[in-house]
Amino acid sequence: MTDPISDFITRIRNASAVGKDAVVVPYSRIKEEMANLLVKEGYVKAVAKKGKKVNKSLEIALAYDEFGPRVKGIERISKLSKRIYKGVRDIKTFKQGHGVVVLTTSKGIMTDSDARKQKVGGEILFQIW
Repeated sequence: MTDPISDFITRIRNASAVGKDAVVVPYSRIKEEMANLLVKEGYVKAVAKKGKKVNKSLEIALAYDEFGPRVKGIERISKLSKRIYKGVRDIKTFKQGHGVVVLTTSKGIMTDSDARKQKVGGEILFQIW
């Protein structure tokens, strides 16, 4: 696996598309931070760390509403081959505020609205709606 973030979002996208209750992804600190951010935004119900030492994984419980999965789509923006960085003035809303842009900044992983409030820019990781 060359891009763990793409693998993370692909697993979430595929699991929510087929109606799975939960998905298991290999553990890393950045994936845990992204999953906790998705819990805060309401796209995921819960995150649990499983295993010890080398065999750690994250179990992510997916959120559903009366219309189906909360995750309608996820798109990776910044790739390994082409990194996309935006300054605070260049960070725009996504899908008229119905979607969320996730970025990594010097102050950690945060959403586009949090980055504008804290006046920081960074690398655009992915968009979720």
